[in-house]
This record gives sequence, C-alpha cells and structure tokens, in this order.
Amino acid sequence: MKRVKIFTLLSLLLIIFVGCITVDNPATQKREVYFIDDNTEVMIGKNMAESIVRENEMVYDRKLLSYLTSIGKRIASLSDRNYLNYEFYIIREESINAFALPGGYIFVHSGTLEDLDKDELAFVLAHEIGHICARHSIKKLQASLGVNLILAIALKDVQSDLVKKAIDVMYNVIFLGYSRQDEFLADSLAVKYTIKAGYDPRSGLSLMEKLKKESNSQYTLAFLSSHPPIEERKKNIEAKIKEYYKGG
Repeated sequence: MKRVKIFTLLSLLLIIFVGCITVDNPATQKREVYFIDDNTEVMIGKNMAESIVRENEMVYDRKLLSYLTSIGKRIASLSDRNYLNYEFYIIREESINAFALPGGYIFVHSGTLEDLDKDELAFVLAHEIGHICARHSIKKLQASLGVNLILAIALKDVQSDLVKKAIDVMYNVIFLGYSRQDEFLADSLAVKYTIKAGYDPRSGLSLMEKLKKESNSQYTLAFLSSHPPIEERKKNIEAKIKEYYKGG
C-alpha cells in the first residue's frame, strides 16, 4: 500500500514537472512558473471572446474598428508579448470600459471611443495589454483551479468541462477586478508601452480624471477598480513617467 502511494506521489510530481513552464517574464521582471502554455491560454481566451460576442451587441463599423485596431496593434507590437495575435472588439455600451481576456483578446465599450482622445485610448489599451503581458488572469486561474488544472494541462488533456470552469473563473477575475499590485503594474506597463509607441503617457492622468466622473458606470467593475484608489494610481503613473524619462 505504501509503495502504491509513493508511486502515485512520484508520478504526480513527474507530471507536474513535465508540464511546468518556467518563464523569465520581462513585464514583471521575475522568473515565473506556469502550467498553462500559450496555446492553452489563447484557447481559453478565444472561447471567452466568442461567448462575449454572442451575448452582447457588437459594433462592426469598419472605420471605428480600424481606428481601434491600429492603435492597439501598434502598442501590442512593442509590448513584452508581441508574438501574440491581438484582437480588438467593440461592445455597444455608452460607458467608458475595457477589459482583456487571456491570449490577447481585448474588448472596448463604444463609449470609450466617443469620450477619449487618441492618447487616452492608447493608455487604456496599453493598460489591458499590460495585464496580458504580466499574465495576471492566468496566474489567478492557476491559483483557483489548482491541481486538477495542473494535471490536465500536464497531460495535455484539457476537456471541455475544464475549459468551461476556467472560463467561469476568468469572468470573475476580469469583472471583479485585479489586485492593487496588478493594477499598479498594468498602469506602469501602460506608461512604458505608450512611450515606446509614440503616445503621450500623461494621457493616463487625464484619463484618470475622466474616470472619476464615470465612477457610477459599469467601468468601476473593470478598469476603474476600487483597488487601488484613483489618486494612488495617478501618483504611480506620475512616478513611472518621471522614472522612465530620467532613465532615458
């Protein structure tokens, strides 16, 4: 009996080791361990994107989509995960709102395009791309699904039920907001990416002021999260702008 338990434990450890991916993440500047590879991440994001498109009224105006995509692709091409195929969508909603799905899928409310100038929109997209580059949602997914997910990924046996469960977890992660640290990092990366792409990073400050006025909209569930407070985000953005130009 003991031999069986030892064999099972060793097998489990071997499976986890084989399925483990160690990445030097330039976005976080840390060496990180993942059990979800890029292909699986994209699969999860694609399933979520298709679900969101089915359940919402989408905007398919070519001019607007071209405008959004051109800014987003420009920033994404200079990001820390520029190898992903980023896709951009517009949901017909009046509020200022945006959110990112795993694998490079980014949704923006139509009100965002109406109320923000080009540099502010660029900052929003850079922030969401920052979440993707830092793999914030994937880390939360791994923590939430635990050993079952690790084993399935390691065995390359991602069943539909597991994908559905992963999607449910992702919805909670994205729409309930990220941690203070995650939001600060996404803002910091937005400063970095907007500067590299030729946009004004100070747009992040004017964006924060506009978001204050939108505090009662649906945006409070995503970009304008209750953690951290807006004033703290502004201070962080200001500090990162100074730091970036000082270093340059």
